[in-house]
Amino acid sequence: MSPVALTILEHFLTVVGVLLALFAFARLFSERRQPGNTVAWLMGIVLVPYVGVPLFLLLGGRKIRRLMKQKTKVTPAVAGVVACQSEASSTPTAQTISSIAECPVIGCNDLRLLTTGEETYAALEQGIRGAKHSIHITTFILGRDDTGRRIVRMLAEKAREGVKVRLLLDAVGCVFSSRGFVDPIRKAGGEVAVFMPVLPFSSLRNSANLRNHRKLAIFDQHTAFIGGHNLAREYLGPTPLKKRWRDFGAMVSGPSATLLNDVFLADWSFAANQPMKTLRAEALPGAVRAEGDAEVQVVASGPDCAGDALYEGIISMVQEAAKSIIIVTPYFIPDEVLFRSLIVKTRAGCDVTIVVPEKSNHPITDYARRHFLRELQAAGADVRLFGPGMMHSKAVIVDDRIGLLGSANLDLRSLFVNFEVGLLVYSRVDVLAMRAWAGGLIASSKKSSARHKPLGFGHTIMEECARLLAPLL
Repeated sequence: MSPVALTILEHFLTVVGVLLALFAFARLFSERRQPGNTVAWLMGIVLVPYVGVPLFLLLGGRKIRRLMKQKTKVTPAVAGVVACQSEASSTPTAQTISSIAECPVIGCNDLRLLTTGEETYAALEQGIRGAKHSIHITTFILGRDDTGRRIVRMLAEKAREGVKVRLLLDAVGCVFSSRGFVDPIRKAGGEVAVFMPVLPFSSLRNSANLRNHRKLAIFDQHTAFIGGHNLAREYLGPTPLKKRWRDFGAMVSGPSATLLNDVFLADWSFAANQPMKTLRAEALPGAVRAEGDAEVQVVASGPDCAGDALYEGIISMVQEAAKSIIIVTPYFIPDEVLFRSLIVKTRAGCDVTIVVPEKSNHPITDYARRHFLRELQAAGADVRLFGPGMMHSKAVIVDDRIGLLGSANLDLRSLFVNFEVGLLVYSRVDVLAMRAWAGGLIASSKKSSARHKPLGFGHTIMEECARLLAPLL
């Protein structure tokens, strides 16, 4: 290439780079972001533009306006559910969520907590084998292992029986299991859809950053599974596994399961390009019926939801607490508002307990959490480290009055980027059951000594770098 042509090419690339950077800046400041997230991306774009600009354009989008218009807005509403409204709707947390997500507390449900991988698998298999009309499952990870193969085989069998089987897989979490691995389901007449493939970049339905982290299984529009369990042997299986992760979830039957099915349908409509009106027309007569005394509230969050109902619900729970707050999460990277709220509650005399794995499966998040846990300990919080093994459970319990479970971790990605779903529990007997489960987890975990351990230079550098990157994790 001649010197003149090379100069022209360099000038052209410089202009393109500047225009892309300006576009990235405009998009960064037009989105409603946490300050730390904005600063982290800003530093990356300014200091390392050749890396920061492409990464932001690829990964940086949070709420995408066109996506929100194209994807059915998740505000679960099904005829007949209103008849089972609960008195708990008047609590501050319930009102906070309802004002954003338009979903009230619903009574007349039956709730069963699932505290082991074997128990969860047995209940899931029973649900699959017992389904008469429909099976709707969404998962972030489908393992190419004995658990994943067994579930695929059972779903294919039900599809051959004439049951409407729909399996929704996240494109990133199921990158190795979304093609030929699930062909038995397709060949049997079932449907499989992939949520937001990474490629090609030209389509609105493609994104490397916006991931569907929801985990749901709904049978006959009446019984639903919700929690942190992915469909892989690390999370669940028919027999005990020494290295199985400790996870948590629930099976709920009644009107709230119908609402969770509506969350699934909104995701399926978008991923499979099927009209929501047609999907809702499949509603089964009698699916909405009273089953028990559990009072719960379905709350979805993500780019398809107005506001941040799950995040604001957690903030409300913390600020509403009078006696105790228990947080169980595999990854603890709160934003400044949630972090300071916990600090204030601890200093005000509220018993704050944080349970995290001693070592998670993502070492960088362990470094990123250290500052937050150390400061909470200094304020008087009880920080517990679960081990040996990985703890993947997610729950918040306040004053033995309100409990939260679902798919969301207590980190910035789950609270502000991913598609997530949670279940607020208000019925006292069920909240006490959650508290008892958490108590067992706390008893089997050790107190953290991080507050008293001096950090070496290398660990200090790693912690500070991880904190800087925390808003992007």
